[in-house]
This record gives sequence, structure tokens and C-alpha cells, in this order.
Amino acid sequence: MMQKNLTPDSTLISDYIKGNERSLEILIKRHQQRLYSFIYSKIQNRDLTEDVFQDTFIKVIRTLKKGKYNEEGKFLPWVMRISHNLVIDHFRKSNRMPTFKNTDEFDIFSVLSDGSLNAESKIIKEQILADVRELVEELPIEQKEVLKMRMYNDMSFNEISENTGVSINTALGRMRYALINLRKIIEEHKIILTN
Repeated sequence: MMQKNLTPDSTLISDYIKGNERSLEILIKRHQQRLYSFIYSKIQNRDLTEDVFQDTFIKVIRTLKKGKYNEEGKFLPWVMRISHNLVIDHFRKSNRMPTFKNTDEFDIFSVLSDGSLNAESKIIKEQILADVRELVEELPIEQKEVLKMRMYNDMSFNEISENTGVSINTALGRMRYALINLRKIIEEHKIILTN
């Protein structure tokens, strides 16, 4: 464990950008305690803190993958700034409105390439993703947790199992029920996921 901690953040970031997924895992584990405490101190709610924590790393991953990170050596302050902005967004929208912005920050179907979409299709796709993101929040907490880890954080079921402390079979079962329930919710809301 101590060996990993000797690697500077900047090296881990460049390794991750070069394709080493494990480097990001080390970074998240290294900073999760401080970041979680920082978010919790502002929100004072465990579930919301976990949401903001996850959303922070979704944004971190997207920024790194787009090659837009340029604060070498100052990873933690940068991540804290992202989470701070997400906390502010939460408070702005906390009066019974969705906690999440309608941006392309969340892309469940990350395999789809935005480049080929025209402006109108892109707006429709972003709205669909925002709608789905909102519906995910209606799932039971255990199902929601697994679904987010799998779809937003791209974690393997093995990693999900380790992170949640349940067996791989339980994690798979929760994912299956999450998708069944999500389909039901989509049908109830009569949301059409094609354009």
C-alpha cells in the first residue's frame, strides 16, 4: 500500500491519460477521505455527499479524457473546486428540482460519438441523457448505487463488489433489477429514448 503512495499525483494523471485505468483508482482512493469530508461538511447529508462525490469523479474523468487537465501537481485543489461547484449547483436547485444540470457532463451511452451528431440531434440526446439521469434517482438506493458505478464510473462487477461489500452475484442481481425498474419508470413517464 505504501508503494503506491510514493507515486506523485501528476505521474498517476499522465499514466491514466495514457490509458492506465488503475492510476485513477489509486488517485481516487488516495483523496477520497479528504474529498468526502470536504463535501459532507458543506451538505451534511450522506446520500447527497455520495452523489456529489461520484459526480465529481465523473467530471474529473471526462476532463482528463478530453485532455483538458493542465494543473499538474495540484490535483486535489482542482478536484475540490469541481466538487465545490457541484455543491453550489445542488443548493441552487435543491427546492424540489433535479440536483443535476442539463449538460453533457453525464453520458451513459459513452460509446456513442457526439462528433457525428448535428446540433438538433445533440440537443435531443443531451435531453434524453438528462431525463435518464433524473429517472435513475428514483431507483432504490442499492440498485442506484450499482447502476451508477457500472454506467457512470465504468467499474467492473468485481470492483463494484469490493466497493459495496456484497458478492458479485448480488451486485449483478441489483444491476438487473435496476435496469428492469428503470425500464418500468421510463414506460410510466412515457419517455421515448430514440430520436
